Amino acid sequence: MCDYSLHFVASRPAREGDKLVSTRFRTSPTRGFAAIGEPDMAVCLLPGTEVAFERDVECAAAFPFMRTRSLKQKVARFRQVNPEQPTRHHDALEFPDGQIALVTDLREGQRATVLQLPATERAPTAGAASIQKLSFDHALLDGGRL
Repeated sequence: MCDYSLHFVASRPAREGDKLVSTRFRTSPTRGFAAIGEPDMAVCLLPGTEVAFERDVECAAAFPFMRTRSLKQKVARFRQVNPEQPTRHHDALEFPDGQIALVTDLREGQRATVLQLPATERAPTAGAASIQKLSFDHALLDGGRL
């Protein structure tokens, strides 16, 4: 997903193995991820996507006179927060120690790799359907009890 404020930025879905960089896009004040070599293309992550950073993740300071904050973590899972508040930022990273950081708060220029996309629901395969049918047929032979 891409945050609401990135809807006017060209975007594409993340792919496993993508090399990303945290960036501020020219047409939006919001930070997000771009693929390395594609600075004007937002890369949208689905909730559950796992990413690994080259270095400890840092959040930008709220004010220019403050220092960046290191989260001392290199691996995170993408998620969305505050879905009930449509005008708030939703894209976030959750770290193994429970910390959550908004993507828009990341310091620009941090590099990450998409390790794994979230599992998707799959339609049952023909083999699974056959197993279900056999179980049902067996139940009928066994007096109708499932």
